[in-house]
Amino acid sequence: MDLNHQFTVAVPVEDAWRILTDVERIAPCLPGAQLQEIEGETYRGVVKVKVGPIQAQFKGQASFIERDDTTHKVVLKGEGRDTTGKGNAAAVITAEMTAVDANNTAVTVNTDLSVTGKVAQFGRGAMADISDKLLAQFVVNLNALIAEQPATTAPVATETAPTDGVRTIESAEVAPLDLLSAAGSPILKRAIPVVVVVVAVLVWLVVR
Repeated sequence: MDLNHQFTVAVPVEDAWRILTDVERIAPCLPGAQLQEIEGETYRGVVKVKVGPIQAQFKGQASFIERDDTTHKVVLKGEGRDTTGKGNAAAVITAEMTAVDANNTAVTVNTDLSVTGKVAQFGRGAMADISDKLLAQFVVNLNALIAEQPATTAPVATETAPTDGVRTIESAEVAPLDLLSAAGSPILKRAIPVVVVVVAVLVWLVVR
């Protein structure tokens, strides 16, 4: 299943590249996501979601498999799993950045998504709708971050000393992603129980 997105950030392409490949810095911009540890080029964390009074956490990770600082292209592989056994999701994400002008950068993100289990019953249209809404919120948060901090500013999160190559990231607790708000139609709201795993993957990966 292919999902395609494009957005613009109001910084030069070199600054956009530094910001959007700095996972520690942009993680707080991702609704419901919390980065927990880094091991080499692998980033692990959780996505917190809620449906009405019910809250849940989903584990996921993303790894760089290609990163070209000259062409501003990055490819990542990610996966997420629902610990209750409703299904798994995996994705290969290709992101490319192109200068629109001296002060703006266009970012194109292509997601090759595969799902198994109950989440596989969910249609592409609804997944695309939710991912569009999540991306829109991410872009709002990202542009606010850019406005507040120059591209060279260190990330807010801190890290503990490495242990066996794994760095633990300490950051503030995040609010869960409200799926009832993200789902804009009655059809999406009825489908929430089977889309949760896909949302977890999309939150972690669609904008990396």
